[in-house]
Amino acid sequence: MAQKHRHDLIMELIQKNGFVTTEQLVDHFQVTPQTIRRDLNQLAKQSRVRRHHGGAGIDSSTVNTAYQTRKIMELEAKERIAESLVKMIPDGASLFINIGTTTETIARALLNHNNLRVVTNNLHVASILATREDFNIIVAGGEVRNRDGGIVGEATRDFINQFKMDFGIVGISGIHIDGSLLDFDYREVRVAQTIIANSQQVLLAADHTKFGRNAMVRLGSIIQADHFFTDQKPPHEIQQLLTESDVKLHVV
Repeated sequence: MAQKHRHDLIMELIQKNGFVTTEQLVDHFQVTPQTIRRDLNQLAKQSRVRRHHGGAGIDSSTVNTAYQTRKIMELEAKERIAESLVKMIPDGASLFINIGTTTETIARALLNHNNLRVVTNNLHVASILATREDFNIIVAGGEVRNRDGGIVGEATRDFINQFKMDFGIVGISGIHIDGSLLDFDYREVRVAQTIIANSQQVLLAADHTKFGRNAMVRLGSIIQADHFFTDQKPPHEIQQLLTESDVKLHVV
């Protein structure tokens, strides 16, 4: 098969599914992994796809990647971030945890802690942490998004506002070069802003694919975090912002 024709077919698959793995493409086209990686790298250079560890996808500023796809994207990086972040959480602490597959990975890493008090608007986080009998898990009220188990809306904001927690663990969909934190759902953003406002310390977690990723709703700025956990060094402009604002950078 001619390379251009294979590229066109790869694009069709990615547009249909939002994200495809290298392994899926190898099986589909019956070529070597090296060939597929070369194809994806070329498509990424042409800005036709966004390269991820283990595959590629297409970014939209209005619609997030499907939840089941996000669960497996950059999973190893998310696990390293989670392992580093939870070291900051002492036993007996109180914390908010917001919506996202990164924060769900962090929740799993918290299972080795003791006597935590958690308020969350993420049903998956609540389910993960509820396996520990010594944890006190409080689920925020509001509208449940069936696509990812997130809870959003004015009732959710009002509920969150009743608490003042030691830590706010926040995930994000995109980080602009100017430090803006970006997401897709206005209602989710309003809840995350409330979590930040009611946390003694804000721990922001995002893997490197979030740098430069486009999303249409501005949550706030990276300088509102006290600590930022990621798996690769951010762009120079973001590093400078972090330094100027005394935000501690953790590259895991």
